Amino acid sequence: MKEIKEEYGFISFGEVEHKKVFNYIYKLSLENEDTLYLFDECLNFFRKNKIILPGITTIENLIWEAKNEAEKILFDTLNNSLSEEQKEKLNSTLLVQPNIEERSRTTLGWLKTPTGFPSPETFLKLADKIEYIKDLHLDISLVQHFHSNRLLQLYRMAMRYEPYAFRDFKENKRYALLTILLINLSKDLIDKAFEVHDRQMLTLISKGRKAQEEIQKNNGKKLNEKIVQFASIGKSLIKAKEEGIDPFKALETIVNWENFVLSVNEAEKLARPVDYDYLDLLEKRFYFLRRYTPKFLHLLEFKSTKANESLIEGIDILKDINESGKRKIPEDAPIDFISKRWSKYVFEKDNSINRHYYEMAVLSELREHIRAGDISISGSRQYMDFEEYLFSKDEWQESKIFSRLAVSLELEDYFTERKLSMDKRLRWFSKNINQIKGISIENGKISISRLEKNIPLEAEQLSSKLYKLIPRINLTDLLIDVVNITGFHEEFIHASTNKKPDNSEKITLIAALIGMGTNIGLTKMADAASGISYKQMAYISQWRMHEDALNRAQVNLVNFHTKLNMSKYWG
Repeated sequence: MKEIKEEYGFISFGEVEHKKVFNYIYKLSLENEDTLYLFDECLNFFRKNKIILPGITTIENLIWEAKNEAEKILFDTLNNSLSEEQKEKLNSTLLVQPNIEERSRTTLGWLKTPTGFPSPETFLKLADKIEYIKDLHLDISLVQHFHSNRLLQLYRMAMRYEPYAFRDFKENKRYALLTILLINLSKDLIDKAFEVHDRQMLTLISKGRKAQEEIQKNNGKKLNEKIVQFASIGKSLIKAKEEGIDPFKALETIVNWENFVLSVNEAEKLARPVDYDYLDLLEKRFYFLRRYTPKFLHLLEFKSTKANESLIEGIDILKDINESGKRKIPEDAPIDFISKRWSKYVFEKDNSINRHYYEMAVLSELREHIRAGDISISGSRQYMDFEEYLFSKDEWQESKIFSRLAVSLELEDYFTERKLSMDKRLRWFSKNINQIKGISIENGKISISRLEKNIPLEAEQLSSKLYKLIPRINLTDLLIDVVNITGFHEEFIHASTNKKPDNSEKITLIAALIGMGTNIGLTKMADAASGISYKQMAYISQWRMHEDALNRAQVNLVNFHTKLNMSKYWG
């Protein structure tokens, strides 16, 4: 062993090495608590630093200690950042409050309750929840210096706990988890609030389009009569000009003057805008939007680039009008953001601004710009400022120093490598152009021939024959076979205990997968499956079937599939 160590540079695992590995795993634990991931990284660290592996129990204890230390530091840091008043308010969320909608629920249970179908009433319910969390004054900076992946893991875990479970935790864990939960829940609620507004605006447009189609349908006979009459009058006038006859006399042969005037007035009423738009039909829906839009503009804070400052000013004017009770839009209100489509209805004949259409134009443009990413919503997860997605300068410099990537992080190095790679490929392409099938250069342009049909007829026929050879099998039996062959069920690790499902949970897990995968739901699945209750499946789906676990199970199945001999030929 001594000779091997001297020859290849290996070192024994001692106190110094223990400290190095512990610090490395501790830093990773602040980012990701997944034990298998940490174990894999730990082994890689041993290999990279040529440290001889200690016993498996030593490695397990080292990872467990690092994870516990990282969790303790995270919980203690958050706990110490909270004031006594904030802790009191956090405790109050675990109590049943008489002033919430469902008096039998705790405040936390009320906050976590999913909202219903998108509607003005649903938005107002979301607004109440968002305002409640805002009143707790939980500064987002409390969690910003922790890794987002770790916070998301803790948030998902905290969302699965019932309110009573938090009371059994130690204070530092309880307050830390509640803080992470409420800060992240606020982000999701804000996203849902905007999605409700998005749906209402889509409904507004859809209602306008349908109203126009209904008008067209109801007036179809009258419109046809007017067209026929117009054609007859037109032919009569053309004939009068050609034959030099008095056009008014020619008109009288078709329709008398009084009926002609009435017909013109009727046609004017039946006529739709020249561009066949339906915005003129939306004004009736304005008061429906007003059931929630004042709260929408007051509740959410919007930020934009300089290009959209006029729209933000328009929002501020509407907020001021709503709060002061004014009725008219100021003459100097910003109008740069209003599109040509809306401007025809926003401005009256005397150039005054129609409040109803101005407000709808603001709400419509706001929706479009948020969707496009030009405007962000403060406190949102999905619609946050683009800058928040990026590393800060300090974080970027630190990542460059401690990066575990095998490539350079310098922009110049990247461009140099890409240029060399492209030059190499272009030279190969130029040299082999005549040997490459389906590609040619014509008039200085690369021409690619049309691909053949992906699945030949012979393959389809063979596929049909093979399927006939496969015996019919019940879905449940098939899934049990796949579980026993691949072991993908072991990827459904408990979000709190990090334990794999045991044999007693395996059947319940399969039943829950079938219920959710076939869209029949857990309730009907519990009725159909003997010996498995809804409560059992709900527990499994809540604690084991989270996003990370489902992704890992899918990876397991794909990896197993790619190793099969058949996949080499069939894909």
